[in-house]
Amino acid sequence: MLKSARKQERDPEGRMPLAEHLRELRNRLVKSLLAIVVTTVVAAFFYKDIIQFFTDPILESVGCQYSFAELAKGTDETQCARIVQNGLLSPFTLALTVSLSSGVAFAAPIWLYQLWAFVAPGLHRHEKKYSLGFVAAGFPLFLMGGFFAYWSLPKMASVMIEFSIIGSDNQLPLDDLLQLVMRMIIVFGLSFELPLLLVMLNFGGVLSGKKIAGWWRGMIMGITVFAAIATPSTDPISMLALAGPIWVLYFGASAIALANDRRRARREASGPADDEASELDLTPDDIGEIEPVTTSRAALPEQAGSDRSERVNGYDDVT
Repeated sequence: MLKSARKQERDPEGRMPLAEHLRELRNRLVKSLLAIVVTTVVAAFFYKDIIQFFTDPILESVGCQYSFAELAKGTDETQCARIVQNGLLSPFTLALTVSLSSGVAFAAPIWLYQLWAFVAPGLHRHEKKYSLGFVAAGFPLFLMGGFFAYWSLPKMASVMIEFSIIGSDNQLPLDDLLQLVMRMIIVFGLSFELPLLLVMLNFGGVLSGKKIAGWWRGMIMGITVFAAIATPSTDPISMLALAGPIWVLYFGASAIALANDRRRARREASGPADDEASELDLTPDDIGEIEPVTTSRAALPEQAGSDRSERVNGYDDVT
């Protein structure tokens, strides 16, 4: 039932009827959903380990190791936090949320491949090459940004906990804490995709490498401000740990864009690729002066007695 429509009859240019496209889309979606369901079920058995993986570094930096009597003394060393869950259904709801989110993340290679397999036949050869290159570069960049977020979160938590009232017990709802961790990982991961976005715009002909390289002052300032906001730690090391890699990636993207502009100029000089259509000049040419058409006899009975001197460009008002 889930047999791919493209395996039934392959077209060299990837053309398919609309019904076959819809059947192919259904098959890809079903395979992706099945992969997500399987990984979600597997993740449900390890959801506690997944939660501890994200929360243990934060709890170690701000966790309470004191009794309430010691907290009441009001010393600076007793500023800490405890992770709590509110409500009877909160543990079950959190388990479902963590399992489903983990299932979608772990099944990403499968549903990303299904998406690629659906759109790839409609792409040119060079478009397939660029798409695979962007995916191969984008995934490690996102993981790198997520790692920096995971590394900086304990430092951020230790700074934030210092604003608590001395002698109080700061309670951290587990669902809010996990949402904060996921939000930070996504924000950091997407920030590392900025150089890749610039390269994509350059390969698409939207931005030139010269223009991208000319933004270096504004980009350095913007990246620094973003790093200062995203890492609210008081030490500059955490800020530079985030801003430094993005600076390097930005200048690397500028170099790639400049090299691509030179390569594009050479390619345009040599002509289009084998699977690309050449540009055609469809501007109509001037046909020149119109010559009258003469005939030995009239084409219509009404033209038999007409005076040919009254014709315009070889035609009379009858025709």
